[in-house]
Amino acid sequence: MTKDWEMPNRPPDPRKVSRVPKKPRQPRPPRAQQRPSLPRTPADRPIANRPSARPAPPPTAATPPHKLPSVLPTHQPKRPRREKSRPMRLSVSSLKGSLGNLRVPKSWKFWAIASVLVCVGVGGTSLALLFKLPSLPNCPSIFWPTASASLRLYCAQVAANKQTTTDLLAAIALVDSLPDDHPLRAEVNRNIADWSMAILDLGDQTFNQGDLEEAIQTARRIPSDTPAYKLVKDKIQNWQTIWGEAESIYQEAEDALREQDFPQAFRIAVRLLDVGNTYWETTKYQELNNNITVARQDAGKLGRARTLIEQGGLANLLEAVGLIDKIGENSYAYSTAQKLIREIGQTMLNLAESALDRRAYQEAINITRQIPRQANLQAEVQDFNTLAQAQSQSWGGNVADLESAIVQAQRIRSNRPLYSKAQALVSRWQLEIQDVGHLQTARQLAQVGSVDDLAAAIAEARLIPPGNPRADEARADIGRWTTEIETIEDRPYLDQAENLALGGDVAALQAAIDQASRIREGRALHGEARRLIRDWTARIQRTQDQPVLERARQFANVGDLASAIATAEQIGSGRALSDEAQTDVDSWRNQLQGQQFLQEAYQRAGVGSPRTLLSAIQLAQRVPASSPNRAEADQMINVWSQEILRFAQSQASFDLQGAIATANTIPPRTDVYDQAQLQIEGWQQILQSGEGN
Repeated sequence: MTKDWEMPNRPPDPRKVSRVPKKPRQPRPPRAQQRPSLPRTPADRPIANRPSARPAPPPTAATPPHKLPSVLPTHQPKRPRREKSRPMRLSVSSLKGSLGNLRVPKSWKFWAIASVLVCVGVGGTSLALLFKLPSLPNCPSIFWPTASASLRLYCAQVAANKQTTTDLLAAIALVDSLPDDHPLRAEVNRNIADWSMAILDLGDQTFNQGDLEEAIQTARRIPSDTPAYKLVKDKIQNWQTIWGEAESIYQEAEDALREQDFPQAFRIAVRLLDVGNTYWETTKYQELNNNITVARQDAGKLGRARTLIEQGGLANLLEAVGLIDKIGENSYAYSTAQKLIREIGQTMLNLAESALDRRAYQEAINITRQIPRQANLQAEVQDFNTLAQAQSQSWGGNVADLESAIVQAQRIRSNRPLYSKAQALVSRWQLEIQDVGHLQTARQLAQVGSVDDLAAAIAEARLIPPGNPRADEARADIGRWTTEIETIEDRPYLDQAENLALGGDVAALQAAIDQASRIREGRALHGEARRLIRDWTARIQRTQDQPVLERARQFANVGDLASAIATAEQIGSGRALSDEAQTDVDSWRNQLQGQQFLQEAYQRAGVGSPRTLLSAIQLAQRVPASSPNRAEADQMINVWSQEILRFAQSQASFDLQGAIATANTIPPRTDVYDQAQLQIEGWQQILQSGEGN
């Protein structure tokens, strides 16, 4: 270790320090006897324990001095060097001459001032000599085998004052070698007990600062023959128990955070405040609280990201990626976030495939360029771009384009993720090359346009199997060519039918219908034929049914509604004029029904009683609003309501309760309804006043 003290000119003689003379050799004040213990500061030590001012002989090369570890920060000031006085030689003659020239003052004031100055000088010098501190021993340079016990104890106390484990152990080692019967042994034992407990306290401080292993190592360095050693085992066990409990609580809180149960994690974290360790109660508790806050924020980001993923669309997916990127690697949601990133990347790759299916090559490439690297889909994206380029080349449709696409797709080797898809496309394009040959031959045959050539083109196109890539295209061509053949074959029948219909009479129209009906269902011109047939059939039906409808209307005009209805119903449903006839029939039935209701109402009102009048009103109300008799029915309802009111007024002279009941039967929205209600209120007041009396 390095030296911490400044060395004096010469170290003190340890033999003179330890020796205490019993009697003074000269007539000077006796030294104080040696005390059982030394104070910690050299200024207050007994004189007997202070080192002698006489320097000890320097150590020889054969016996190097033992160095104390660098534990003492004390710096001893250097003693001022005394200058040697030169002897003054004076002759008797010179002395006499000097004394002869000297005049001695005779004033008493002079001698008083001089006396005072001399006394002050002597007193100051005495005080300076009295309070002058002795030089401090240089502990690191002391030769310990010959050092006194008091010097060992002093240096050990200085080292122990630093309160470090190394210095305390050095202090113990320095004084523990004294024999048990030494006079300072009691003081040494007391200090060793204090120093060993101080080492244990330092271990406890280290433990509370968060370094369990260092604390255990500190405690285990306590010597086995010290009082604190008996406490080491229990102390270490207590530290380990507290530390294990704190780690268990922390782990439990972390598990709750991974489950995103934030209230439970906080409740668990509060338990750290009572574990009995400052580090866990402050630093780790705050760290866990910060983790809970960050985890809650990260959970919110994941929730928002999932919502955006469900909404779909490239913009939402990219926004979700931006939210997830803010979740750090130390977050408890980091693993979940990475899984979600990969899911987003796969979804974006699916969007690119959909765009490619629509033959939107550039859109597909733009999507793959924005797939995040965190999704770890670089190999899939690279293969997709290669296949996208191959597919875009195949869209040309000719053999050269397909062969170029095959070469491009075959660049994907067997160890690549999209190798299977590439091989499937290669197989498809190889079949498509064969299909292109059949289609080109068929289209060349169909260009002539005759029935035979079109039939040959259809036969050539049918050589393409249904499962081949160009099967749909071949099927579309076959359908088009079949339509051309049927049109060529059936157009003469339809033209002839239209010529027949130009006659306009029923016979000509029926002949046209028969001619057009020769075009079978499923043929190209069948729809056009059916439209013409419907038109010609409607013309025939109008010609046949119009006289019947006119005759029915004539019956209705003269008031014979029953005959009008019977005549119009001769026109069957589904014929050209059936809807028009049915409309007239419904109107005539309403009129007839209204007449019947009104006639029956007249019959019941003829009796003249309130009950029959009310029945007549109810029948009149059933007359349809569209009936011509509705106005007459409304007029008679007002008349019969007025008759009911007059009957009630007559009844009131002998039966107020009955009159009120009769008046209440008058229906609303009649001319006398308001008058009847006023009359009823008056009769009710009469009844109430009569009950009061």
